Amino acid sequence: MTPKSALVKDYMTGRLVTFSPETDVLDAIRVLVDQGIAGAPVVDDHGDLVGMLSEIDCMKIALQAGYHGQWGGPVSDYMTVNIETVDAHMNIIDLAQQFLDTSFRRFPVMKDHRLVGQISRRDVLRALSKLSSA
Repeated sequence: MTPKSALVKDYMTGRLVTFSPETDVLDAIRVLVDQGIAGAPVVDDHGDLVGMLSEIDCMKIALQAGYHGQWGGPVSDYMTVNIETVDAHMNIIDLAQQFLDTSFRRFPVMKDHRLVGQISRRDVLRALSKLSSA
């Protein structure tokens, strides 16, 4: 049986910075830098998760500007759309394995098909630290 304190929902970030697909990517970059975060979910007008915007996605702007002289554009032109999510009731140990099996630094957290948070590698380390001292 999984201890209650070992679930994703107990360690995720519930207060999210999100972007719409229409947000100008340069504005999104400013928010990421100002907030000190490496990525954020992209949601449509109904609050449905449609993508993720990460630092790596934003690096595409430098290439585009260098090759085509274009700076910016909508977040939808840069975001990752094939998104792997995790369930809020997932065991934190299983999530640690999922992080090991992928190159992702964070996952959107879903509950009943709705975005409810985000969890990062650091959140998992915080959980493991707390669980090991319990």
